[in-house]
Amino acid sequence: MPSIELKRSGLALAIAISLSLSGCSKQVDDTNANETSITASDVDQAALASNPFFQDWDTPFNTPPFGKIKTEHYKPAFQAAMKEHKAEITNIANADSTPDFDNTIAQMELAGARLTRVARVFFNVANTESDDDIQSLQREFSPMLSRHNTEITMNPDLFARVKAVYNKRNESNLNAEQLRLLDRVYDEFVRAGANLEGEEREQFAQINERLSSLTTSFGQNSLNDARAFTLTLEETDLEGLPQSLIDAAAAQAKSRGLEGKYVITLNRSSVQPFLQFSARRDLREKAFKGWAMRGDNDNEFDNKANIQEIVALRAQRAKLLGYKHHSDFVLSDAMAGTPQAAMDLLLKVWEPAVAKAEQEKQWIEEVMAQEGVEHKLEPWDWRYYAEKVRKARFDLDQAEITEYFELNNMIDAQFYVANKLFSLSFEERQDVPVYNDVVRVWEVKDATGNSLGLFYGDYYARETKRSGAWMSAFRTQQKLAGDVKPLILNNMNLNKPADGEPTLMTYSDAVTLFHEFGHALHGLLSDVTYPTLAGTSVPRDWVEFPAQIYEHFIAQPYMLEKFARHYKTDEPMPSELIERIKSASTFNQGFATVEFTASALVDMAYHQLSTVEDLDIRAFEDRVLSEYGKPEEIIMRHRSTHFGHIFAGGYSSAYYAYMWSEILDADGFDAFLEAGNIFDKETADRLKEFVFSTGDTMEYIDAYKGFRGRAPTTDALLRNRGLDRGTSE
Repeated sequence: MPSIELKRSGLALAIAISLSLSGCSKQVDDTNANETSITASDVDQAALASNPFFQDWDTPFNTPPFGKIKTEHYKPAFQAAMKEHKAEITNIANADSTPDFDNTIAQMELAGARLTRVARVFFNVANTESDDDIQSLQREFSPMLSRHNTEITMNPDLFARVKAVYNKRNESNLNAEQLRLLDRVYDEFVRAGANLEGEEREQFAQINERLSSLTTSFGQNSLNDARAFTLTLEETDLEGLPQSLIDAAAAQAKSRGLEGKYVITLNRSSVQPFLQFSARRDLREKAFKGWAMRGDNDNEFDNKANIQEIVALRAQRAKLLGYKHHSDFVLSDAMAGTPQAAMDLLLKVWEPAVAKAEQEKQWIEEVMAQEGVEHKLEPWDWRYYAEKVRKARFDLDQAEITEYFELNNMIDAQFYVANKLFSLSFEERQDVPVYNDVVRVWEVKDATGNSLGLFYGDYYARETKRSGAWMSAFRTQQKLAGDVKPLILNNMNLNKPADGEPTLMTYSDAVTLFHEFGHALHGLLSDVTYPTLAGTSVPRDWVEFPAQIYEHFIAQPYMLEKFARHYKTDEPMPSELIERIKSASTFNQGFATVEFTASALVDMAYHQLSTVEDLDIRAFEDRVLSEYGKPEEIIMRHRSTHFGHIFAGGYSSAYYAYMWSEILDADGFDAFLEAGNIFDKETADRLKEFVFSTGDTMEYIDAYKGFRGRAPTTDALLRNRGLDRGTSE
């Protein structure tokens, strides 16, 4: 799921990419054409001449030539590209012309193309191929880019021109998209401190630069602490594990030179099924604590001090801008509008979720009693015994289900839905350079055969890759600099099987695959003029809607019958198994909802602090969640010290957005069900017109109403999570 810093203006260039978990960010795009060389006193000109970022890319779709790009190319490219961008901005700010939309706003949109090109390549690679050299460069570049962006957004001459255009907007005959862009650019300046003066202006800039360093450090610590943990198993330690997990653990061990052993990592696709199936309670406890304590081990990768400073600086920055706290600042530019609206939603689901979790706990304890278990139910026991409850009450075995979810079939499934909804076709390309041999690339075409762009899929976990799943881009769509085609990337962290073996997925993995592809389609189907408004450049509580509505399609019986096929026999999933999956669809949703909502509540609590002193991270989590009565057997989905969404990405005071968007996606998918056809053409056409193609060119509630014909309700969300009928099943 996405988690990139929310930066919607073309002014906020590369720093947004540096914080990417999602793929829901955008930048002014490069066109790879007619770019002028520059002089930079601190860059060797001969080196620039041979630097791939200062050459034309004679690759399909002008894609990054990864085979030519070396680590040593990034620093001089960043230095020269920032100098070039500064010169472009200076020319705009100091122009003698009367400020208007074309000579100010449009020119700002075009500025910084090369810097965006460099940053998009570097930070995408940093998320997937992170080594010591890349991490060192990332620590150097992040504050440097923050400083660069601050110099632009606090340039008084530039802001004076933007303000002049903004003040004349109602008499300038601008079209709707231009008015929207002008509003966004002006707002970005104000939110970036353009109205501050004197010491406050300097303090604001220093805060941004420091936050950039801290969030980079947080993300690197999380990655490094996770990969420092290894649970190595012997043959005698495998009791209860499904063969697919055993094979993946064997492949992981082999890649580390541990032939004949088995390795469980802290990637969710490895550790979560281990917790679900391992009969060895001692090993489950070790794996769980390793997973839960990432970034909280009092070692060189500990994130507690980073969190305290990040929260304090965000609170200070919000006050400088006239807000009560960081949450007020963030939510003032979101669908929710206020922290109270977000909290109202979270608390609306919290009480029924806790009640449902208590029922699930009772069922688990009944099974434990039947098995003669005398120990107390602990967090590392929940998934294991919940799986036993699932089998007993619903005759459903997750290991059996996994045998029907093979990666290639699921990729075909996600493409099939895009074809049925939007008439898209996908042709795999072998001639596009990639940064790792496991990456696959497809050309995406519309119904008339016109190319819309390229889609990259990077599906496997590796030690150099950050955890989670996300969408990002090497280039975003726009028309201002020509018909610029997007280059969209999906990342997942599946266990890579041994050579020749199939890649089996859990049902949850398949849902995640569809989720990220929904984000990808949001980028690929974007049809706007200005890059600042393109694709996923929208608030967090709207950007998740396209991704989450796409999840629904893989859950439909028609799709399961067609694409969920046994990896050995190719037989379709039996209809009776599909019925059992449907019957069990709301089982353990109390646990899942409490786990998620606990994280969202802690996020909101951190960012509603107006002052921060001596923040004890563990005590803060415990205090907040004890006040809400969280069951002790369930922990936060993301504990603070590895909560990259809010401390290394763009979801600070916005993790609630997934739940907010679930209101939209649950209600929105009902439109297809009401039409009696999950691929109903009229409904799909409205979905494309008002959601997938519009970027940030409309007010979000108007876009939803354009698609649905009315405002959303919470009825479908509560129904889908099984929270609309108390604790009964």
